[in-house]
Amino acid sequence: VLKNHYNRSNRMFSSFKSSVNLSRRHCLAAAASLAGAGALGLSTAGNALAQAVKAAAGNKGTQLVLLGTKGGPRVGGERSNPASVLLIDGEPFVVDCAYGVAAQLVKAGIALPRLSKVFITHMHSDHNLEYGPLLYSAWAAGLRNQVDVWGPPTLDAMTKAFMESMKFDIDIRIPDESKPDLRKMVNTHEFSKPGVILENDKVKVTAVRNIHPPIADSFALRFDTKDRSVVFSGDTTYCPAVAELAKGADVLVHEVIYVPAVDAMVKRVPNAATLKEHLLACHTTSVDVGRIAAAAGVKKLVLSHIVPGDDPSITDEMLLSDVRRHFKGDAVVGKDLMVI
Repeated sequence: VLKNHYNRSNRMFSSFKSSVNLSRRHCLAAAASLAGAGALGLSTAGNALAQAVKAAAGNKGTQLVLLGTKGGPRVGGERSNPASVLLIDGEPFVVDCAYGVAAQLVKAGIALPRLSKVFITHMHSDHNLEYGPLLYSAWAAGLRNQVDVWGPPTLDAMTKAFMESMKFDIDIRIPDESKPDLRKMVNTHEFSKPGVILENDKVKVTAVRNIHPPIADSFALRFDTKDRSVVFSGDTTYCPAVAELAKGADVLVHEVIYVPAVDAMVKRVPNAATLKEHLLACHTTSVDVGRIAAAAGVKKLVLSHIVPGDDPSITDEMLLSDVRRHFKGDAVVGKDLMVI
């Protein structure tokens, strides 16, 4: 009896092992197929991650990767919170640092120790919450170079406060892991006036004040490189200054709020008595985004920082049909890890 039971168990285990091996072979074959497709450039339109990895592989020229396309600080849904990265001759210029920015950079195939330039458009938490942790994550991953950071007040104070909060850990890891002192590796450039905030042989970065009450120091940014011009609206309501900044740009990345979905969003958020008023006063409607793009004459409009960004009932066509009332050019609804 025991022998028969052993034989049955052995056959069952062999069958199970065979099925596991088969499943494993299928998974490996599928992975190899996807990798091969990415390497060959096949189906890249539908494979944003493959595009992002390709863009991060040290290509020359300027490429934009959308890291997170949902507006606001709440975590959840299919979209990550707001962040983007411009790759200029392979060097990453990170724009905004919402929660999840480090993980999204890794998903995009951009090694964190490559971090060198960071820009923060304004000091709302969905644009700066992972600023300090991004610096730390890059350092933990092997960062050796200096990192320059641009942003409005209170950038300096925030940087110092973060470093102080991590003092215990930093002080331990310097001797234990032979790391350089992170506190000496970050150069902050705080600005509160419009104008050119960076100019070198790769890029000129220009800031203009947008309209995002109650925050006064909120800015749109324009990056002019040798081959492209890319503008980030930052968080703003309808703002002619943003249209002026974006005149003739190759790409305008503009935030957007879809007004018909705001009431449903507010109902999902507890203690949101003033939220609707704030959202409508501080963000640009999908119709007005089209007006801005048309006035600027941009070659391509990219909708990002989408509010609400976690409502699956809002389709791309809903947003784009509003945009097309005024803008007849190329427009796309941004997706996480999309390369432009």
